[in-house]
Amino acid sequence: MRPTQLLSLGLSVASLVLPSQAIELDISDEASIKSAASTVAYGMMKYYHGNETGQTIGLLPWPYYWWHAGAVFGSLVDYWYYTGDSTYNNVTATALLFQAGPDYDYMPENQTKTEGNDDQAFWGMAAMSAAEVGFPNPPKGKPGWLALAQATFNTQALRWDTKSCDGGLRWQIFTFNNGYNYKNSISNGGFFNLGARLAMYTGNTTYVDWAVKAWDWMQEVGLMTDDYYIYDGTDTSNCTDVSKIQWTYNAGIFLLGAATLWNITGEDIWRERTEGLWNATHVFFTDNKVMYEVACEPGGNCNVDQHTFKAYLARWMAASTKVAPFLSSLVQPYLAASALAAAQSCTGGTDGVTCGTNWFPNSTSSSPTTVTWDNTWGVGQQLCALEVIQSNLITKVRGPLTNTTGGTSDGDDAAGGSGTKDPTAMKKITQADRAGAVIVTIIVLAGWLGGLIWLII
Repeated sequence: MRPTQLLSLGLSVASLVLPSQAIELDISDEASIKSAASTVAYGMMKYYHGNETGQTIGLLPWPYYWWHAGAVFGSLVDYWYYTGDSTYNNVTATALLFQAGPDYDYMPENQTKTEGNDDQAFWGMAAMSAAEVGFPNPPKGKPGWLALAQATFNTQALRWDTKSCDGGLRWQIFTFNNGYNYKNSISNGGFFNLGARLAMYTGNTTYVDWAVKAWDWMQEVGLMTDDYYIYDGTDTSNCTDVSKIQWTYNAGIFLLGAATLWNITGEDIWRERTEGLWNATHVFFTDNKVMYEVACEPGGNCNVDQHTFKAYLARWMAASTKVAPFLSSLVQPYLAASALAAAQSCTGGTDGVTCGTNWFPNSTSSSPTTVTWDNTWGVGQQLCALEVIQSNLITKVRGPLTNTTGGTSDGDDAAGGSGTKDPTAMKKITQADRAGAVIVTIIVLAGWLGGLIWLII
């Protein structure tokens, strides 16, 4: 069911005038879009304290999870790409490197016990974006953005699981986490998306083979329908039992992957699939082309994860137009209408520009055609507004770089080859460990005997 109160018909996107209390946005004016994006990005970064004394670099405060931070820094890579504003470059680069972990594969020791394949993918895709847009390279001695993305992909390729459902990635990496017995679209979509983009950047067709394998598996197991609707996931105990909930980010993650594979191969089948995926995204838009989360927004029951999902559909819709130009005229009106509506929602909070969840008129609005702040706030609301607003600059920027078109990011084909590192596994005992244990034992025994003798005396 779609919201019954929609933005009025008949208004051209470019001429829609926003109320003065909202973030001012003229969708036809590049400077206006940049200014609005700056305001929203500033509001989003108020939640980040990882660069302060005593805090952890790259992490957001509760109730936000590790992967949310990866998504935020991915959006800031986009922010620099679209606006040229380097305000957040240093904090973004520092976070992307710090959270990469000791093996530079986004398996940091402070997260691995709860980390899922989808969580890891969001950080890996942020690094991939950094390589594609020419984000300033890491300092000497640190891995390149491309190498970080490759390490993420390689660890996941080693987890491809044929013991259930004839393939696919599980949601969770480790058996002790809830969700290990679930294979979902976002985990496999991240693998597919990253594989396609690595193939384009490097020219290595092995990535294409893996991406095609992921696509085929999605269709075979029933997580992607013949008309390209993407369902949430399936339980590994019965791979025919599919959860048919649809989320914006699943549609977007496959859209960009498919568009990229069309760019690489030029094959009609990938154009057909790309167009089919784009058509299937229409379930997430009102009749006036405004994006909403169909599974939770109408009921007002989106959780902390789901509040961020629209950001990724907007991000990947825009990126898809650069690798599949035939999408551009189709996608632009939806990005424009959604951005204008999102900006109208940014009238809340003590600053007067805090963004809300809903981008369509609600029951408290004084006008049936005006979006108002819905009294919700958070990282997700800011993130969604930022991505959809700045994505309207996609026609002003160059397409993704590759190794042959100016990309300068250092790669490593063998990065991340250690696969699944169980954080609960016992460390292999070395001779040094044994010697240390003997010394500690002697010290403990000596202390115990000394105490015993003292008591006797």
